[in-house]
Amino acid sequence: MIQPGTYFLVRTRGEPNSMAGTIRRKIRDLEPQRSIYDLSPLTDHISDAYAENRLRTVLLTFFALTAIALASVGLYGTLSYLVNVRQREVALRMALGALRMQVAGQFLHHGLRVSVLGCIAGLALAAALARVLSGMLYGVSATDVTTWGGVVAIVLSISVIASLLPAIRAARTDPMKALRED
Repeated sequence: MIQPGTYFLVRTRGEPNSMAGTIRRKIRDLEPQRSIYDLSPLTDHISDAYAENRLRTVLLTFFALTAIALASVGLYGTLSYLVNVRQREVALRMALGALRMQVAGQFLHHGLRVSVLGCIAGLALAAALARVLSGMLYGVSATDVTTWGGVVAIVLSISVIASLLPAIRAARTDPMKALRED
């Protein structure tokens, strides 16, 4: 009795595709009424089975990188605007004796505070949505502490870089020039 959807696995020592003719003849000898089609290596079948999960992972990675890029550009823009708005205050503080490192540290601290709050909110959302995310991930657990720590480290590193540029610009403010301007 012929059953549709039956798979035969054949172990070969050489290239599996080069053995196609021999495999077809052997199966025809064993079961003459069976049609043989779609001969392919097992690795191709396994790869196809995981293709959807790999695509989800690639898309999630792309969206995550886009989100990090947008967040860093937003943080940079916000701190740059804040430096421009508070330029007279910074100049006055520096004229009264504030060190350049203190001024840079203030703006760097402000940027990192926003990023740390964002990381806390992101970790809380990830923990709350761990079940939903577990079906979308490939090769990683939804509650993998190493991955979460790595993501937080990457986000904070990028935040330091995005915050550092406006902080350095604030520290380079010339107090006399800034206070003379209207």
